[in-house]
Amino acid sequence: MIAFADRAAFLAALDALPAASAEAQAAAQARQGELTKPAGSLGRLEDLAVFMAGWQASARPQLDRVRAVVFAGNHGVAARGVSAFPVEVTAQMVANFAAGGAAINVLARGCGAELSVVPLDLDRPTGDIAQEPAMCEAECLAALNAGAAAAAPDTQLLLLGEMGIGNTTPAAALCAAAFGGDAAPWCGHGTGIDSAGLSRKVAAVASALALHGDHCGDPFELLRRLGGREIAAIAGAVLAARLQRVPVLLDGFIVCAAIAPLVASNPDLAAHCVAAHSSAEAAHERLLACLGLEPLLRLGLRLGEGSGAALAVPLVHAALATHDEMATFAEAMVATA
Repeated sequence: MIAFADRAAFLAALDALPAASAEAQAAAQARQGELTKPAGSLGRLEDLAVFMAGWQASARPQLDRVRAVVFAGNHGVAARGVSAFPVEVTAQMVANFAAGGAAINVLARGCGAELSVVPLDLDRPTGDIAQEPAMCEAECLAALNAGAAAAAPDTQLLLLGEMGIGNTTPAAALCAAAFGGDAAPWCGHGTGIDSAGLSRKVAAVASALALHGDHCGDPFELLRRLGGREIAAIAGAVLAARLQRVPVLLDGFIVCAAIAPLVASNPDLAAHCVAAHSSAEAAHERLLACLGLEPLLRLGLRLGEGSGAALAVPLVHAALATHDEMATFAEAMVATA
């Protein structure tokens, strides 16, 4: 199991990322050229097959062990009225996950993913980022390691989701700090806040950037000061997955924002990630461009929970099934010219 002993170990891991197997990718690409179809005719399904081959180090990758993990946390900044729901909803939704009644429960069952939920000190919200750091160093490290612990090495595809009332606000702050720009372009309506709520969110993010900006010299500090427990956990899970060469399906704006500080520090960090979808949150498309990722789906989702990632799993299944099970031109005795 991956664990980061301290801040220095986390930062060192970010600078020591393993690569996908170029040999397996080349073999998978060659097989794609032999299958009974015009070259490139299956579009991104072909790309997904080659991508998975590289991270599994196998020319014919399989998908039998899909795991979905939802991290949950509460945020002090939510007290500023930046969400349409009260903070009590975070714990209530965690209970709903446990009872099997949420969208992610249904979608995880539908795509064959094993689902686990990791609540992180829900009775203890993070600090209000507009007036203090979200976490102390020990709290941030604990959250990173909770995420890392959820990235099992035998997983063939990891889906990541979140639950946390108010968490689009720290997500927006992280994006602005990592990739630049004023607060407003990174802020959206989240769970459905009105224009007054959006103004409060922009003000909170602007205050957070002014307070913490000069102190955010590395990805750990960005996550500690501007993030949240579930956001740091996602970052820890993505990094631990990379260290174990486990490919990751990213969900929406918050999940992608969690790796913004890591990608800003090391642009190669997202090489083992696939963006499942582009959500209805205004800044998600902009964030995906900064991460260098093209989403598989555009369905207007804004739920979170890992719901968009679960919806993309059948596409990965289809990519690997066609890659593995289609006949080659030689096998089918089909002429190539």
